[in-house]
Amino acid sequence: MKFSFLRKKWFKIPYTLLLYGFAAYGFILTATYFAVKFNWTNEKGSVDVNNRYFSEMHDKYDQSFKVDSVSMIKHRFEVLNRIMLVNEYYPKNANLILATYTENKDEKLALRMLDAVDLQLKKNKSYRKAWSKWKHKDQKSDQKSTGLSVFEWMNIAEWKDFKEAVTKDKKYIDSVYKVTGVEPRLIVACLVGEQIRLFNSSRESYKRYIGPLKVLALENHLSYGVTGIKNGTALTIERFLAEKGSEFYPGEKYEALLDFDSTINYASKSNDTLDIRLQRLVQWENHYYSYLYTALFLREIKTQWEKAGYSIEDRPEILASLFNLGFQRSVPKPNPAVGGSVYKIKDKEYTFGSVAYEFFYSGELANVFPFKKKSFDEPKTVIKRIVPTN
Repeated sequence: MKFSFLRKKWFKIPYTLLLYGFAAYGFILTATYFAVKFNWTNEKGSVDVNNRYFSEMHDKYDQSFKVDSVSMIKHRFEVLNRIMLVNEYYPKNANLILATYTENKDEKLALRMLDAVDLQLKKNKSYRKAWSKWKHKDQKSDQKSTGLSVFEWMNIAEWKDFKEAVTKDKKYIDSVYKVTGVEPRLIVACLVGEQIRLFNSSRESYKRYIGPLKVLALENHLSYGVTGIKNGTALTIERFLAEKGSEFYPGEKYEALLDFDSTINYASKSNDTLDIRLQRLVQWENHYYSYLYTALFLREIKTQWEKAGYSIEDRPEILASLFNLGFQRSVPKPNPAVGGSVYKIKDKEYTFGSVAYEFFYSGELANVFPFKKKSFDEPKTVIKRIVPTN
């Protein structure tokens, strides 16, 4: 009777439930222990359906990914072409990739980002067709990439020497731009036509002086200076600066640019037999006047054509051709021809105008003589003639 309450229903049912509950809990703990011990609970997982693709991409961008200059140029164009393709379907992703590439300049990263997009678009038939067409076109070409220029004459050794030499003259060419407003790159285009001709025709001079010293060829007979200005041409340039009624007259702000300064001695061993006009042109180091006469010739020719109703401001090949041929050949007309002196470089014929054109638009030396929005601008500095006072 002492524990009679144990037989009571109100106690017996909860007690039984509690007892079996603890037993069940003990069983679960025991089962869990053995499950963990024998790795029964490990997640088997599954291999991603694109695992092979991921492996291929890893191998593609592993150590075999070429980073030489030629390969990187090829990668760069692939990046840009593929971004344009993605932009046709998913502009948002294309812009994100382009922004990253613009910021990092990392072709490898950009290509991997594009591959991630490709994976998502593998079932997009239109995209796959466009991508396959571009890829097939790229692989079909049997032309191997080279580190050479498409402009063959720029692959000669003399061209490298010329670039070093003309870079030394940047300060003089920029100074001429300030007082004439003529684009430095246009001035250099005329210089290129003359210097490449001289490099090719005066082989001994090139081997002895120009190549080793990395200097420009300096003419001192019939044509003068580094741009080959003839004495008669120099006189005509000066005359047109003063003749206000001339079709070539460029304006009052240029009139005093070629005035002679009697306080300066231009004579040297290389020009002491020449008059002062030519002495200014034939200077071994300071080529300022060669570039100044060239720029003023170009401005006078441009003025003549504009007054006749024809603009050749954006035609460097025509301006250079006329610079080579002279004032007498400058006849304004609707369809001017490119030409000038003809010379051979590596057995291939070129005209003065075509060489100037190819240089101007080649992008070569753009870091030294960048493209400007206008080939003829207003001068930044106006030099006025000093009028003597009584």
